[in-house]
Amino acid sequence: MFPPLQNDTFLRACLRQATDYTPVWLMRQAGRFLPEYRATRAKAGSFMGLATNVDFATEVTLQPVDRYPLDAAILFSDILTVPDAMGLGLTFAEGEGPRFATPVRDEAAVARLEVPDMSKLRYVFDAVTSIRKALGGRVPLIGFSGSPWTLACYMVEGAGSDDYRLVKTMLYQRPDLLHRILAINADAVATYLNAQIEAGAQAVMIFDSWGGVLADAAFHTFGLAYTARVLAQLKREHEGAIIPRIVFTKGGGMWLDAMGQLDCEVLGLDWTVNLGKARAQVGEHGPRAKALQGNMDPNALFANPDQIKAEAIAVLNSFGRPHMDRSQTGPTHIFNLGHGVSQFTPTENVEALVRAVHAHSRSMRTAQV
Repeated sequence: MFPPLQNDTFLRACLRQATDYTPVWLMRQAGRFLPEYRATRAKAGSFMGLATNVDFATEVTLQPVDRYPLDAAILFSDILTVPDAMGLGLTFAEGEGPRFATPVRDEAAVARLEVPDMSKLRYVFDAVTSIRKALGGRVPLIGFSGSPWTLACYMVEGAGSDDYRLVKTMLYQRPDLLHRILAINADAVATYLNAQIEAGAQAVMIFDSWGGVLADAAFHTFGLAYTARVLAQLKREHEGAIIPRIVFTKGGGMWLDAMGQLDCEVLGLDWTVNLGKARAQVGEHGPRAKALQGNMDPNALFANPDQIKAEAIAVLNSFGRPHMDRSQTGPTHIFNLGHGVSQFTPTENVEALVRAVHAHSRSMRTAQV
């Protein structure tokens, strides 16, 4: 159904297989820093008009791949499509973040929640198939969702938050309600990601954007446990291909040992984590060893191209000697930022970054031959 894959470097790195260079893609690579994205967004009329239109979603997903020699594409969508399909009324006002018309804050609202009918998200699955065809096998396509905890934050708060007061009040005062929300979210996210895989996604990523705001014990109980519940339900293979599963927790560096026990292939790291130490901790050897993804500070992209190159090299060097034995698996690194690309990033600086990663990571390998 789909053209054969021409560049499998990203997928090989996800599976801890040796590659000729370190693959690179960027969170939010299809987004507001690109002038072509802003033009398409204007045509769509609104963010949801963009995300729910298969042709527009396909167009903006391909824009960064057309512009830069990236090693993966990521579906253009939003992490909050699942609670929107639950009937909470997702909107994006100009210049503001997401907002739900019907937040979930009491027993009655929680009781009404259920795993949504996936036909309400058909636009996402149709976009995945459309993008996969449009890519023509150039690079793999990543599907994604928000984590159960991150979705719960938005569902209870009704929007983004600085202090998470409402969702944390529920956590401490009515943990039974929060556990019910998280259980429904986990099962919904798993169903949603499996449908993306069936539609053509070649890897899937769980964005636990707000895991790092939890207290230590709460992270294990309300964050990690429900991410694990999602992972346990995900397809491991589709049409003969292994589907790598990536988990990214912003602010999760202190829980690397626990995250290393997750049943996934890749851990995404933010910029507060030392890659070399993370590699020794969870990415080196053993049946639970993980490929690592990350983790340059997105604000480094506001420096000049020479400094950006130096920062990219520093990240690659912090991971250390690349795995080169094609007869077995070993430590691998996927270059990314520690969070999404800022909308104010100069486009030429992303070009400098991608080329620096490819060039230096190749030289790291040839120097060892």
